[in-house]
Amino acid sequence: MNTPTTILLARHGQTMWNLERRRQGQLNSPLTEKGLDDARKVAAQASSWPVDIIVASPLGRAFQTATIIGTALRVDVQPLDDLMEVHHGEYAGFTDAELDDAHPGWRDERLRDIYDWRFPGGESYHDAHDRAVRALASPQITGASCPLIVTHQMLACMLIGVLDHLDVGQALQRKLPHGQLLVFQQQ
Repeated sequence: MNTPTTILLARHGQTMWNLERRRQGQLNSPLTEKGLDDARKVAAQASSWPVDIIVASPLGRAFQTATIIGTALRVDVQPLDDLMEVHHGEYAGFTDAELDDAHPGWRDERLRDIYDWRFPGGESYHDAHDRAVRALASPQITGASCPLIVTHQMLACMLIGVLDHLDVGQALQRKLPHGQLLVFQQQ
């Protein structure tokens, strides 16, 4: 196995729950028309790179985005569980306002230790970091020369942190908008 010289990273396209500002976690909602367009935009951006595999979260929104990209690039898509979004546990499917009503103070509690704070019945950013490290060491990614990874916002923060050698605070500040491709050149 070799180490990829270039790693491309994209987030799934916009979903209905993104519009409604609902916490999706490992639940799913359909891509919007803009979400489908986001996938096509990433495919266009990736077309100038020698992508030899697309590795994606198996969650519907990410896998559908990856499939659109893969079809455009004529590249196989492989699912990888470690690329799934942070599991939001009991908070999945709710807006933050709904959670404020049901669980007053949850935001303050989370902000006190955002890296290690775990969604009730779910995961923390720390858990996501561990999965990001495993994903980047997976045979699908290490066996490629230019893999394209399709994942989710919270998991993307951790992947960016590992790939850019950022501390946790810096990684948590990173955003990956829908329809944007990030390129990481490895040395």
